[in-house]
Amino acid sequence: MIVQRRVVTAVLAATALLLTAGCSSGDGRGFPGDDGSGTARAPATATAPSGRATEPAPPAKGSVKVLRTVADGLKTPWGLAALPGGGLLVSSRDDATITRVDEKTGRKTELGTVSGVSPAGEGGLLGIALSPGFASDHMIYAYFTSASDNRIVRMRYDAAKPAGEQLGAPDTIFKGIPKGVIHNGGRIAFGPDGMLYAGTGESGDRGLAQDRKSLGGKILRLTPEGEPAPGNPFPGSPVYSYGHRNVQGLAWDSRQRLFASEFGQDTWDELNAIVPGGNYGWPDAEGRSSDRRFRNPVAEWHTDEASPSGIAYVDGVIWMAALKGQRLWRIPLRGTSASAAPQAFLTGEYGRLRTVVAAGDGRLWLVTSNTDGRGTPKKGDDRVLEVSVR
Repeated sequence: MIVQRRVVTAVLAATALLLTAGCSSGDGRGFPGDDGSGTARAPATATAPSGRATEPAPPAKGSVKVLRTVADGLKTPWGLAALPGGGLLVSSRDDATITRVDEKTGRKTELGTVSGVSPAGEGGLLGIALSPGFASDHMIYAYFTSASDNRIVRMRYDAAKPAGEQLGAPDTIFKGIPKGVIHNGGRIAFGPDGMLYAGTGESGDRGLAQDRKSLGGKILRLTPEGEPAPGNPFPGSPVYSYGHRNVQGLAWDSRQRLFASEFGQDTWDELNAIVPGGNYGWPDAEGRSSDRRFRNPVAEWHTDEASPSGIAYVDGVIWMAALKGQRLWRIPLRGTSASAAPQAFLTGEYGRLRTVVAAGDGRLWLVTSNTDGRGTPKKGDDRVLEVSVR
C-alpha cells in the first residue's frame, strides 16, 4: 500500500526536478557489433540528442582483467552493496540471508535471515541497497518476493550483535508489486537525488507493462520512506518509466543520467537511457522500433548473448553482467548514446554473471550466478570477483 504524505519540502521537489530534467535516449538505426558475435548493436552515430555530440567518449576498445576471487562458496547470490567502512554485503535469493564478506580476507559472516521472503522460481531475496544516511541510521534496504507480492523493506544492521542476529525486523515501506514465477525485477538503488529507484518485472503478464496504474514492468522512484518521489512524471504515482519487461540493472553516469538493463523475450535484450515518463515499448516493441511513442535502446543484444542483469558505470562506460550470455559487456558512451559497438569479455569463463558494482579506481565487484537453477554449479562455484577494467 502506498502511503501519501501531505508535506513535501520545496527543496526536495526542486532538487528532483533538476535531476530529472534533460535526459534523453539515443535513437538511431543499429549496426552489427564487432566483438565477434555480429549481433550486439549500438547506434550508428555517436551524436547524442540535445547538443551532446561534444561530450567526450572513452576509447572504443577496452580491457578486463580478473584480479582475484574475493569469496566463493556463495549460494544463489543476487544483490551486492559495498559498506562505506569496508566489507561487502551479499544477498542470497533462495536462503533469504544477507552475508558480509571481508573483501581483504574473503571471510564470510551471516548477518541474519530476512523474514517474510518466499523464494520460488526467479523470486526471493533480490536487490539490496544502503540508506543514503547509512553512517548514522545503519539501514539496509531490500527488495524481495513475499507470499503475495514483491515489496521493499528496510532493516537496521547492528554489527555489534552476534553473527546471525545482526539484522533488525524488516519494516515494509512499499508493497503491491506484482510477483510471478518469472520477471520479478528486483534491482534497487539510491540515485544521486537521494531517491530510491526500483526495477520491476511484469511477472509474465505482458499487459501490465503498458498499464501506468500497475507497478509491474516499471522503474519506480520513491522517497526513502516509500512514497512517490517529488517531481515524478505522473503526479501521485511512483512510476518513473514504463513499458519494461523485466528491469534488473540500474546505474547513473557522471552527469546523473539513469541507465537500465532489461530482458527481452526471444530476440533483443536492451540497455536503455531512462527519461521521466518514458515508454520503452514492451510488449508492443522488443528492441528498436519505428514507433515514435517508444524510446529506443542505447544498445541491444540477442537474448542468448546477454539476458542482462546488473550494470555499473565506470569512466564513461556501462558494464553489464549477462546471465545466459555468460559474459561481461562493455558499452562505451557519449552522452546517452553508445559511442562504439559493445565489446564482450570473460565469455564462458565464470558462467552466469548476475551483479556488477563499481569498486573505485577502475575496478568492479562482479558476482556470479551459477546456483540459481539455470547454471551448472560446482562446489564453491558462485563467487565475488575483483575485476580491473578500462
